[in-house]
Amino acid sequence: MTTIMNITDVYNGTTHFSNDGNLTDNGGLALLNIPPFLNAIINTLSVVFLFITMVSLGCTMEVSKIKAHCLKPKGVGIALLAQFGIMPLTAFCLAKVLKMSPYKAVTVLICGCCPGGSLSNIFSLAVQGDMNLSIVMTTFSSIAALGMMPLLLFIYCQGFPSLKDNVPYLGIITALLLTVVPCATGIAINHYKPKYSPFIKKGGLILLVVCGITLLSLSLYVIRDILWMIVTFDIITAVVLMPLIGFTMGYILSGLCKQSPKLCRTIAMETGCQNIQLCFTILKVSFSPQDIGALMLFPLVYHTFQVAEGLLLSLCFRCYQRLKPPAKEISLNKDTVI
Repeated sequence: MTTIMNITDVYNGTTHFSNDGNLTDNGGLALLNIPPFLNAIINTLSVVFLFITMVSLGCTMEVSKIKAHCLKPKGVGIALLAQFGIMPLTAFCLAKVLKMSPYKAVTVLICGCCPGGSLSNIFSLAVQGDMNLSIVMTTFSSIAALGMMPLLLFIYCQGFPSLKDNVPYLGIITALLLTVVPCATGIAINHYKPKYSPFIKKGGLILLVVCGITLLSLSLYVIRDILWMIVTFDIITAVVLMPLIGFTMGYILSGLCKQSPKLCRTIAMETGCQNIQLCFTILKVSFSPQDIGALMLFPLVYHTFQVAEGLLLSLCFRCYQRLKPPAKEISLNKDTVI
């Protein structure tokens, strides 16, 4: 844990991007002064928050279901293609079109390259998707992110000269390990000691709420004087468009691959929902508070809009289900009706 908490110090000298002397351009302030103990508390809570999330997710997994999808990997393959193809490209294009500064660009790219989050499982349920596929997809994308996320960031950062040699890959890989290891732990618990899974999931939910509120409160307190910097045209445009493009393109791609409507809805939700806990942890442990500044709360703003858009899509689907005409009955004879 100490090693993880000290990652910020390691990268103090390697994640400083040139911004032509404009201290506010990257969403941070060199004058931002955070007490070391408070920064250490936020770092620790970030790690704990992510750890609890992934253990709880692992406890929902069943080895038999994982094996079943491994034997028929088409759905998972399409989902991974959508997750690591559509979202990183969307983030890159938005950062370019909106002419974002280096810190904003790397923040949006990190968010876009993140794997699917547990929120996608909730929305998949809301749109009557395939829950087995949804949970397996979330797990597989978390595992695949260990290699895909650093690779994608390396590729897309080539388009931003100031980012090429300044992305903290070690910090990112460390944060990714914090998703794979606890998720595997949760799967093992659910497989070998299934009677403990319900208690872990219930306890994990309570801890997540307490930890999340505490983490948010401390983060807001730390950057209260520069909070207004996160509410800019380019940031708001990015957080509005990214989830919407993910949901839409995920559905279109899976439709083109001739998946059933149920699987299309599942893949759409998985594509549009990013692992915000992972994104926040990466930003917090990989960059100094003075550098990242108000952008530390970018994942929260993104989360707000992806929840709002996911709820809107779920509502539209439910309304469609209620309003669509019933399937026509075909009479074969007087005694048989299909």
